[in-house]
Amino acid sequence: MTDTAAELDLDGALAETRVEELLTTLDTELVGLVPVKTRIREIAALLLIEKLRAQAALSAGPPSLHMSFTGNPGTGKTTVALRMAEILHRLGYVRKGHLVAVTRDDLVGQYIGHTAPKTKEVLKRAMGGVLFIDEAYFLYRPENERDYGQEAIEILLQVMENQRDDLVVILAGYKDRMGRFFASNPGMSSRIAHHVDFPDYAPEELEAIAGLMLGSMQYRLSADAERAFADYIARRRSQPNFANARSIRNALDRARLRQANRLVARRGSTLSRDDLMTIEADDILISRVFNEDADEARAPVGS
Repeated sequence: MTDTAAELDLDGALAETRVEELLTTLDTELVGLVPVKTRIREIAALLLIEKLRAQAALSAGPPSLHMSFTGNPGTGKTTVALRMAEILHRLGYVRKGHLVAVTRDDLVGQYIGHTAPKTKEVLKRAMGGVLFIDEAYFLYRPENERDYGQEAIEILLQVMENQRDDLVVILAGYKDRMGRFFASNPGMSSRIAHHVDFPDYAPEELEAIAGLMLGSMQYRLSADAERAFADYIARRRSQPNFANARSIRNALDRARLRQANRLVARRGSTLSRDDLMTIEADDILISRVFNEDADEARAPVGS
């Protein structure tokens, strides 16, 4: 019997697929999330080895690739799903490597005969890539006997089983709600091979995320603004509707608006490049987060 092990080139396979480049990009573009990045690396390693095993006639059959991403809003689930689609494409597990992101409204109709065409159209667009269903637990509403979500689930289950070599489904949402969803839908639970939990960001990670976001837009915080924004993060994290990186992005957008208004108010004076780039402490401290009378709990997600 020929020793095929000597013929398998791991370094060559890594170079050919360029998966390591994608994993490095993921490390660069996402702050923190070490458990998530570790799990994605493990999945990528498994799939690479499975390809080599198939070359050595050791295939155990096509691996199940459907996944569940759980965590609070703004923790990077969609970004990781996008990179996962690219990884699967480079390793040859999906044809196209694109991501189609949807919610319940894209899949479930409002009257009889409406759900199946909607769901099948989404599946058609996603074929050859990854279908990302955010807040997937909203598909199942047992309290409403006239709800059509179960029809969408049944169609998804059939495609996830029969066409798993041409479509990967990632279900996402809050961890506790996803747990109840899987408990109520054992058929869906049995088709999920990988469960990845996304932790909330620590304060110092949120500060680093803010720095990256500002740098990408050619803004920066003054020293006083950095201290004010660290205080903002500490206060905002303790309030309802906090959405991690999403809330940070929204806060920075509002700080830019305040900076612009402050600069425009300086009519009759000249502006330097540094003026245009720098967000000052006053642009942060005017936030409702620092106003004890503000009802921040009523603010929308990300405020």
